[in-house]
Amino acid sequence: MTFSKLALAVATVLGAGATSSAYAIDLYVDVKTKQIYAEPGPHRQLMGSFVKSDEAAAMAAGSKPAESTELAAVKEDLELKTNEIKALQEHMTEAEKVKVKMDTKGLQVESADKDFQFKLGGRIQADANYSGKDQYYENGAPVEANDGTEFRRARIDFVGVFFKDWNFKTVADFADNKVAMKDLFIEYTGLDFMNVTAGQQKQNFSRELLESSNDLMFTERSLMNVLNAPVVDRAIGLNLQSKAKKHWTAALGVYGNAIDPQRTTGTENNDAADEGWGVSGRGTFAPIDEKTQMLYVGVAGNYRQADSNGDVALSKNLKYVYETNHMSDLDLINKTVHSVKNITNLGLETGGIYGPFSFGAEYTRQWVDLNTGGNLEVDGWYADAAWTLTGESRKFKQGKFYKVSPSKPFNLKNGGWGAWELASRISNVDVNDGAFKGGEMSNVTVALNWYINDNLRFMADYIRSFNFTNAAVTSSPTGGDPDNNDTFTLRAQLAY
Repeated sequence: MTFSKLALAVATVLGAGATSSAYAIDLYVDVKTKQIYAEPGPHRQLMGSFVKSDEAAAMAAGSKPAESTELAAVKEDLELKTNEIKALQEHMTEAEKVKVKMDTKGLQVESADKDFQFKLGGRIQADANYSGKDQYYENGAPVEANDGTEFRRARIDFVGVFFKDWNFKTVADFADNKVAMKDLFIEYTGLDFMNVTAGQQKQNFSRELLESSNDLMFTERSLMNVLNAPVVDRAIGLNLQSKAKKHWTAALGVYGNAIDPQRTTGTENNDAADEGWGVSGRGTFAPIDEKTQMLYVGVAGNYRQADSNGDVALSKNLKYVYETNHMSDLDLINKTVHSVKNITNLGLETGGIYGPFSFGAEYTRQWVDLNTGGNLEVDGWYADAAWTLTGESRKFKQGKFYKVSPSKPFNLKNGGWGAWELASRISNVDVNDGAFKGGEMSNVTVALNWYINDNLRFMADYIRSFNFTNAAVTSSPTGGDPDNNDTFTLRAQLAY
């Protein structure tokens, strides 16, 4: 093999394996073995410096060497994959900005910084009712309670947060096969010491009325609610509520009427009456406020000016009414107060928790001034007690009780039986005052509640009503107060 042919072979090998960067290499040949080496050594003779021929030509022309077709394809493929990775990373970053989850609180959507949140929840309360000793007379005609089934409540809740400090709540109820708006408000939480709420909301009066129906120990509120429901239930207003504190709460609000349309006056233009207004305030103090031990006292006041029709918050006449159950047409108390000028309410309350035991009591005194110059003074009260047989404690927060959360939700596979609660309550309402015979009655309620988990529970209530005076019904066509009445209610509740 001659040196010229050997050099040509070496150049060919270097050309096939070279990279895109131009470089030169010294090569040596062993004069005995004719082998090529890249380093000097015995019997090795320098052949010279070698450069890839096309790179050498490009360098001689003053330009960069061209890349091989294969290398260019690799680089192009790498660039495409890099762009794909960047696009995927950007997509994942966008996805992380919104979090969607479903748990015991319903369907929730929130931004990564939690400045924007949305929750879809609701409740379904399906009741079965039966009444005993309910054959009475009204104006000489027979009347009795309805037995059967109904959806007591069927609500959808929309709750959200905008720009961190602005909350909203919309609650629509579809019970009785019609739509009714319950809560409908916005709330500002950006202040350190209080929240400001504007819209349709519950007024600041009575713990029992303020507590959600999801959390009540009984299927219905007490007889005291005969006084409270027409006057201090939901209304459109502006409310100031203290931030959550460990031992105390305070709230003050001014309200118009409820969202219900006002009655017309019957004048030539058929215009609605001027709206009434009210002021409600409530404060609570809990000297003991621990997780399983609590004792609190509270006081509430309300003043309401009736509208020009003499109607109160619900845009209706003040009406004291007690029905044996929600679907019943048997009203044991049913008395309307006409020509109302203003109403004043005073409420006193207390309650406590000691491990699985709890109690509560409230009293309401109501004064009604009439445009005719007269006035009424009526009152109502209740006291209740409960024992969680499975050992859990009820919850108390911001001046309100909340339902039991089972420590071992019902699960046959894992051996959990949920939480069981036994409760009782006695209550009374007296709307007799002089010549005004609205009626008086008492009742006792015994309840057994089974909390399957945080969303589902079953309730069983027995109510015995007694101590009637001037009731809305009579025991015979010719008169006489009823002796007693029995009501049974079973409820299945799903709330999320």
